[in-house]
Amino acid sequence: MCLIVVAWQAHPNFPLVVAANRDEFYERPTQDAEPWPEAPHIIAGRDLQAGGTWMGISTSGRFAAITNVREPGVPKGELSRGGLTRDFLLGVQSAETFLAGIDNSRYSGFNLLLSDGREFWYQSNRDGSPRRLQPGIYAVSNHLLDTPWPKLVSARSRFAEALPKLPEREDLFAILADDEIVPDDDLPKTGVPLDWERLLSAIFVKSDDYGTRASTVLVCNKNGRISLEERRFGVRGIPLGKALFEEKAK
Repeated sequence: MCLIVVAWQAHPNFPLVVAANRDEFYERPTQDAEPWPEAPHIIAGRDLQAGGTWMGISTSGRFAAITNVREPGVPKGELSRGGLTRDFLLGVQSAETFLAGIDNSRYSGFNLLLSDGREFWYQSNRDGSPRRLQPGIYAVSNHLLDTPWPKLVSARSRFAEALPKLPEREDLFAILADDEIVPDDDLPKTGVPLDWERLLSAIFVKSDDYGTRASTVLVCNKNGRISLEERRFGVRGIPLGKALFEEKAK
């Protein structure tokens, strides 16, 4: 997952709203978002290579999402980052307690967003201690929370404009579909080659071997109803289908 925008208790009727793109190599095997057979209260995709997930929610209101930190040349961690989101969704610990138990040294750089339905927390193993987030709108890509990369700043601003239009969600999907490349003078410098900086500067990434695999909009209303829509894409952004899941929180 390479871009996540979240509204936490920033709308009177929708306490949690998420718009997110997952970027990955097209060849990496993936299970689309769905209720998990062994845990049908969880709605999430699955990374079939390492067994974790990039984002999901449970009908009890547990939410988890993760992005990697772009740090070329840094040795890989021994454990898959997607296992963190999977384990939180399957567990019962509070977000604060779960984060306190993570051995950050065993993972490559990550940004982890967790909610247990009562509180919302952020943790990066490249940014000090976990912190509880106050009501507001937040965004993260492949650096730290609210790092002012052009695509992140644009997505967060447009997300704020779209939020009052809920339950209409097409404006949120329009943000996630923006494939505009940032001008070279505005590109972040993250240590990857210039052609990759250009490619990854778009909100919606597309190429022959790597790009946005899924765009997801998650809306939870004040009555506990969960709505998750996932739109899926293949090489160079070709649409591959979509699915909508609506559940009552339990």
